[in-house]
Amino acid sequence: MSARPPASAPDSAALGEAAQWLVRLHSGRAGEADHAACAAWRHADPAHERAWQRAERLSQQFGAVPANIGVPVLARQARGNRRAALRTLAVLATAAPAAWLAWRLAPWDSWTADHATATGERRDVRLADGSRVLLDTGSAIDVRIDGTQRTVRLRAGAIRVTTAADARPFIVETVQGRLRALGTRFTVRLGDDAHETASPDVRLAVTEGAVEVTLRGASSPAGIVAAGRQTVLNAQGASALTAVSPESQAWTQGVLYAENMRLADFCTELSRYRPGLLHCSPEVANLRLSGAFQLRDTDYVLSMVATTLPVQVLTRTRWWVTVVPA
Repeated sequence: MSARPPASAPDSAALGEAAQWLVRLHSGRAGEADHAACAAWRHADPAHERAWQRAERLSQQFGAVPANIGVPVLARQARGNRRAALRTLAVLATAAPAAWLAWRLAPWDSWTADHATATGERRDVRLADGSRVLLDTGSAIDVRIDGTQRTVRLRAGAIRVTTAADARPFIVETVQGRLRALGTRFTVRLGDDAHETASPDVRLAVTEGAVEVTLRGASSPAGIVAAGRQTVLNAQGASALTAVSPESQAWTQGVLYAENMRLADFCTELSRYRPGLLHCSPEVANLRLSGAFQLRDTDYVLSMVATTLPVQVLTRTRWWVTVVPA
């Protein structure tokens, strides 16, 4: 019989989760919901609390994290918090493989970007030239405007761009290439695997005007996407043009649009707009639903799903929810 680890020793998985909570709370963007979710996670299992205490001790030894990080702290400076978060993960990366995973999955883009949104937030940013960029939940951009060009770099999430009249070219830079606006309004979204791969898909949908597409590494444009058309850019090139789908634009109105969507895919999309974990049981993953759901109240959306489909929503805490068979 193999010896069991002492009760006081947290396993690597729990320590990795603790690392992720430390990073989130020390990012400078954590709100009350994040602190409450962390507290709920700590109280859900004694192993979680042991992992949290060990992670704090490791970090404090290197002067990275204050002892009261687990409770709301007012008036912290974002830049200092970002530096501290880097030090925190550098320390935790030596503690366990799972903690190193937390380092890799940390949302660096949102911490260092010129403009970024938190989970569930949308923000309309007016640029110096008069153009507007609407950021979806969990999105991040950098902006550079000079005498010759206007450039927005999409680092995470999704944006809608409405360009202002200006002689300078307006460029959106993505991991799959450059998008040049031709008097236009369009949306750009990185694939859901953006934090797991260095080359995620990029989805472009044009609603007004046109956009010139130059693929990554190319010296000349691949083509122009006109209003009403959309395409997907990836490492293999650009997909065939199709009509702009309602679901690709629904987020700009604060709506999640589903048309015969798998419940598992619906939950994945909805989870982008709410803190914590939203899981769909495999037993109900292939159920289908359609409708337009207001994203301002995701709890209400889940209740609507439960009245429409033969499922129930199990809520362990506000931030730990599972959809299972009824």
